[in-house]
Amino acid sequence: MTAPATHLQTESRLVGTPLELRPGYARCRLTTRDEMVVDAAGLVHGGFTFGLADYAAMLAVNDPNVVLGAAETRFLAPVRKGEVLLAEAQIRTTKGRKRVVDVVVRVGAREVLRGRFDTFVLDRHVLSGR
Repeated sequence: MTAPATHLQTESRLVGTPLELRPGYARCRLTTRDEMVVDAAGLVHGGFTFGLADYAAMLAVNDPNVVLGAAETRFLAPVRKGEVLLAEAQIRTTKGRKRVVDVVVRVGAREVLRGRFDTFVLDRHVLSGR
């Protein structure tokens, strides 16, 4: 597995753990937890599912200066506390600094999110100023 070059201080219990990483591709896992739940039924906030998808997209690009520019996502099914999410991210196109990444998040065979993430590789860290 290629070593992560981005998002090195990410808290894995909140956005996932890399399982497979190779050029243009990443697969990550996230087990949902109590602090992600929004109601007594055990529904997990969609932001955690999105966060896993975003993290997988960043790892597929795997550049220290990658940032998210836009995302188009569809939530396809609810997620419950204790479920294990698996995200697969694959770079679809590269044009200059832009990388378009397709991401699918599943619980078992059930798709829970599908999206397209428009990422950009900058010359320097986004917080370094211009």
